[in-house]
Amino acid sequence: MRVLQVASGREWRGGQNQVRLLCRELAREADVKQLLVTRADSELARRARADQVPTRDAAWAMGLDPRAWAAVFSAIVHFRPDIVHTHDSHALWLAVAARRTLRAYTALFFLGGAQEVGDMLPRIIGTRRVDFHIGRFGGWRAAARIIAISEAVKAVLVQDGLPATEISVIPSGIDPAEVRASARRPLNVRGRLSLEPGTPIAANVAALVDHKDQQTLIQAAHHARARRPDLHWVIAGEGKLRGSLAAEIARLELADRVHLLGYVEEADALIREADVFVMSSKEEGMGSVILNALALDRPVVATAGGGIPEILPADALVPIGDAEALARKVVAALAHPASRMPLPERFTASAMARGVLAVYRSLL
Repeated sequence: MRVLQVASGREWRGGQNQVRLLCRELAREADVKQLLVTRADSELARRARADQVPTRDAAWAMGLDPRAWAAVFSAIVHFRPDIVHTHDSHALWLAVAARRTLRAYTALFFLGGAQEVGDMLPRIIGTRRVDFHIGRFGGWRAAARIIAISEAVKAVLVQDGLPATEISVIPSGIDPAEVRASARRPLNVRGRLSLEPGTPIAANVAALVDHKDQQTLIQAAHHARARRPDLHWVIAGEGKLRGSLAAEIARLELADRVHLLGYVEEADALIREADVFVMSSKEEGMGSVILNALALDRPVVATAGGGIPEILPADALVPIGDAEALARKVVAALAHPASRMPLPERFTASAMARGVLAVYRSLL
């Protein structure tokens, strides 16, 4: 089986790490040969090569970069995959366009019917990682199969008119041993913030974008201050909302309690050093960073956004946007740190790869 993986790689977040883990796991399958097309200078390309995954560099400066289309088209022609697995909207659009172009060329030189020509071309799969709605004419409607990372994502796709029979739910997965090894990297966040040893910390690791809703997190810190004046909140991530979040911290006079750390490479070490991990998302495909927190045996408190309730029990969740409830739940988790849950096996990278491989085989 020949599989072409396509991901724009224009940022490094949880979804890109999922691509890396999938490629790494599939590389261990004797009957799978794969090639990853991604942005030439991306973190995904660097880490995939470190995992011995064959890659082809693409100039991918913007989402629908014609140079990236050329790279995908060339890879389909020369690598001759059975499956093209795309991992974001832009990758899917380019793969669909490349397949349509190749189909037109093939039809010119092949005397068979349209069905026979189609059977000669690779099947296109798209993995959907967010619970946002799709457009009426998007590439998601042209895929042979969609892999949704949660039932919540599938429900949105079905609501938008895609047949449920063409959507497979395969949760994201992590390598727990890799996460634990990464968490051993030195960080000492309390020392960086000039805090006393043992100061309680609630940590959030997420991009500073609207659907992650750190605005509610900051408001929760305001509500929690009276209950736990010693509690500090750290937010690790970058994004376009950094300025507005900093303004909200200043407005609520929380500069001495809420800390915007920016991008933190040692994110797993930060989670390990925290007393509780917090997610405040109002929309979330699944929230794979929560899996890292579970692998590191950290208590988790989160909003019931998107696919998060498919990971965490109800007693770890609060309503979306309810800052006061979030504050109460975090303070309770600090008071009862033993209330943790193990990482279920179905959220491991190996389980994810087995599920994806089963989808590949079902299409062939």
